[in-house]
Amino acid sequence: MSVSLATDTPRHASRWCGRIPLPGLGLAALLAGMPPLAGAELTPQALRAAADYSASRRGCSLLVVQHGKTLIEDYPNGGGPRVTRPIYSGTKSFFTMATLVAAQEGLLRLDEPVSHTITEWHGDAYRSQITLREMMNFSDGLDPVFHLHSDQVVDRNALAVRTAVVAPIGEAFTYGPSHGQVLCEVLRRKLAPRGETPFGYVQHKVLNPLGIGAVEYRRDLQGNPLVASGFRLTARQWLKFGLLVLGRGTYERRVVVREQEFAQCFTGSRINPMFGLGFWMNHSAKRGGARETDIEDLLEKKWQQQDWHQRCICSSAPADLVAAVGSGYQRLFVIPSLGLVIVRQGDNARFSDAEFLRRILQP
Repeated sequence: MSVSLATDTPRHASRWCGRIPLPGLGLAALLAGMPPLAGAELTPQALRAAADYSASRRGCSLLVVQHGKTLIEDYPNGGGPRVTRPIYSGTKSFFTMATLVAAQEGLLRLDEPVSHTITEWHGDAYRSQITLREMMNFSDGLDPVFHLHSDQVVDRNALAVRTAVVAPIGEAFTYGPSHGQVLCEVLRRKLAPRGETPFGYVQHKVLNPLGIGAVEYRRDLQGNPLVASGFRLTARQWLKFGLLVLGRGTYERRVVVREQEFAQCFTGSRINPMFGLGFWMNHSAKRGGARETDIEDLLEKKWQQQDWHQRCICSSAPADLVAAVGSGYQRLFVIPSLGLVIVRQGDNARFSDAEFLRRILQP
């Protein structure tokens, strides 16, 4: 294991310097309207406790940045700063950002019917009413179609467009890959006249502005990216996306997504107040009766058995905590009120978000 703390003695600095260069963060601007809480600096003891907990659960990357300063960078269990790991459903939030960019460029509107683009849905009394927003927050009533994760599917978009309806709009949270692949087909058709592809658009509009560069992703035989999963990133690459979230759509003074579009990510639906557009939220943490939830455990249940009301990620964490969540406990946590971004990657061992966050946030 290699652990680097900003307060470590020089023996730790022989391998890690304790900082990642983050020029031009302009944190005061990034957190406009949401100043960091006084006395909320993370302690070396808390960082070590969190690192030990993550490592004991087969964690392989832990990277914590607060106020632009790298507090800890830890790569146990075979991890490393250049080692890419699948972030699974953390991929969704990158396509969310690209869709928001498309909205600000006038390519689409989140509340337009999907059938404006997927014309095969015109004659369907139900599908013709589904909006892009409902598709992005999984309240559209479409079957999740988990088979879309299979690399045996030749054309994921075509299969997703034929997805069966299993619930009325707004009455079920049917988390799964079908929604993202329909969105991918919407983007494909809208971008085609410009000679662009959905992944090319994500690369040009999101990955390149963040300096992430080329990433490995899963695609079908038609070249369609798997929107629900598939990206492989290093902890440092995923951190850059977290800094974009911390910056409310701005990274190193460059506006990637305007704040008015960006803010839409963090409004939940009636059926699942805990999930916005690509991100999970801790809004209910300080409300009476809120229950801490293992998101992955609850998602393992059939959608008919899920109840997302009065749920939170961690009751003792700030309510403005948001997270990109990937299977096997891949996590990107962002807490704007603390100026904090946390990347945690692991190898599919039992892990508690609430326990981890309690450890790292302890005074």
